[in-house]
Amino acid sequence: MQANTALSAKIRGNDFDIQTIIFCNKEHKKFYLDSLLKCRHQDVYHKALCYCLGIEVNTRMYINRIYDFESGLIKTECINEGWLTSGSINIVRLAFNLYTDDMPTLYDLNNENEKNIESRKYTVSDLFCCEYARYFIEAVKIRYPEYTKVVGMIC
Repeated sequence: MQANTALSAKIRGNDFDIQTIIFCNKEHKKFYLDSLLKCRHQDVYHKALCYCLGIEVNTRMYINRIYDFESGLIKTECINEGWLTSGSINIVRLAFNLYTDDMPTLYDLNNENEKNIESRKYTVSDLFCCEYARYFIEAVKIRYPEYTKVVGMIC
């Protein structure tokens, strides 16, 4: 647990305080902190990825089928694996999008119709219409701290 304390202090820096992040449960928080220790960088891309992939037990359990900590590469082929539920597919797509600023699962497809269908699965309405929407908003806040910190209301 010392490593988690050290990491907590390290990620308090100039972007996002670990104490302000809302986690689903203790397992989610532990996964997030442990996963960040395995990452080559602790930037907002990795933080959002680790946060997302820790939301659900399935994505935590199959993390090595989703992301390669050693190379820093996502494994887009995981999107077709049988262990994914409708919720965990949304988690993976959002994690991939926040990590790459793209829809990387499209590149695995050759057919334009399949690409169109897959791209629609990255829309806000498709991703956020699930039980994890609250945590998806947290992931967006982690990825874009400069735009989501509430300092003062200016409208």
